[in-house]
Amino acid sequence: MNIALLADEKKQELMIQFCIAYCGVLSKHRICATAATGRMVSDATGLNVSLFLTHDHGGSQQIGARIPYNELDMVLFFTDPDNIKYRDDLHYILRLCDKHNVPMATNIATAEMLILGLNRGDLDYREILYPRQLNVLP
Repeated sequence: MNIALLADEKKQELMIQFCIAYCGVLSKHRICATAATGRMVSDATGLNVSLFLTHDHGGSQQIGARIPYNELDMVLFFTDPDNIKYRDDLHYILRLCDKHNVPMATNIATAEMLILGLNRGDLDYREILYPRQLNVLP
């Protein structure tokens, strides 16, 4: 499965801790992320993370562009609800995930439910509905 990671500046440390805790599950899947978050996660966990541009240079849009083509199976976008800087990107990604039935978490509680479900095989239906011939991540 292809999993995208995004995090508000104030939530990057939480994303790192989450990925450390679930490194065993995440290591079985393809991970992509915006540049800063991805580098931090990779350095902390040793996971192979495909990097997109930074948030300020369009990384969220790069990730969002893959959602309609079912190139992503899950999005974890840890946000600070008080920070308006990421509000447009959050709504963009959330709208695309809702429209294309891609599971998305915006906080650690929901992310944990998705990761535990992924580990149990609850999301295996996506591989049947959206088979991939090639690895589509950079």
